[in-house]
Amino acid sequence: MTGTIRIQSTNLPPELLSRILILQRGEITEYHIYRKLAALQKNPNNREVLLKMAEEEYAHYRIWKRYTGKDLGPEWPRVWFYSVISVIFGLTFGIKLMEKRENDAILTYREISPLIPDAKQILRQEEGHEMAIIGMLDEKGLRYVGSVVLGINDALVEFTGSLAGFTFALQDTRIIAAIGFIMGIAAALSMGASEYLSQKSEGSANNPITAAFYTGGAYLVTVIVLVLPFILMTDALKAYAVTLTAAILIIVLFTFYTSVAKDLPFWKRFIEMAGISLGIAAISFAVGILIRMYLQVNV
Repeated sequence: MTGTIRIQSTNLPPELLSRILILQRGEITEYHIYRKLAALQKNPNNREVLLKMAEEEYAHYRIWKRYTGKDLGPEWPRVWFYSVISVIFGLTFGIKLMEKRENDAILTYREISPLIPDAKQILRQEEGHEMAIIGMLDEKGLRYVGSVVLGINDALVEFTGSLAGFTFALQDTRIIAAIGFIMGIAAALSMGASEYLSQKSEGSANNPITAAFYTGGAYLVTVIVLVLPFILMTDALKAYAVTLTAAILIIVLFTFYTSVAKDLPFWKRFIEMAGISLGIAAISFAVGILIRMYLQVNV
């Protein structure tokens, strides 16, 4: 090809050889990751696509082996990390998290492709991986993310505010915890019932009972996390400080999960959720102080 410098498999410049060795190890590592994930799949279509992607990665490894002349083993900690992440948080999250890490490799392929024509073929296949992933995955948990978001959002907004008001109005952790749990269980059942009716009336493809379970369950788990400091601690203000920290951590973790699994912007969603929850908490703090002052609540 005119104008293209072809580098042979011998006498590679040291800097280029170093970069190729990193790519080679990355390919064999991803081969083992895809193989492990495929073995965990019950869906035959998902398993077949993952095995195909694994074979592509192994083919890339063999191409780079011709250039380096070396056999390399995988990064086993990374293999186990993505396998465990995919089991806990779902295949979609695990694969997309891994694909985001591959962006660095893709940039390297683009840089060296004018020098090594084989890199162009590998680059095309690497860039096609994400489309293959999107087309193959059908996870129940991901289909019900909207229901989970509804449960977590409502619990965060309602309980960061309610607990703030209770903290200043009552200042007794046992009473605050008791009221919080009673309200939380009732609200979780109410949210689940509302989601069931909503899904049924809208004619959604999702199962209304499953959607209700996800919404009510997410609400209740969030409430338990937020109320727990009031059970374990005796100082109401310190307990609420821990609750507020837990609320922010939940927002960070869940926003990160949805941003990866659903390809959504992290910071925009985080600022929106955190702003609403903390804003309502601040208003509720003021309401709690006013109630305690003007109604002379003493517990």
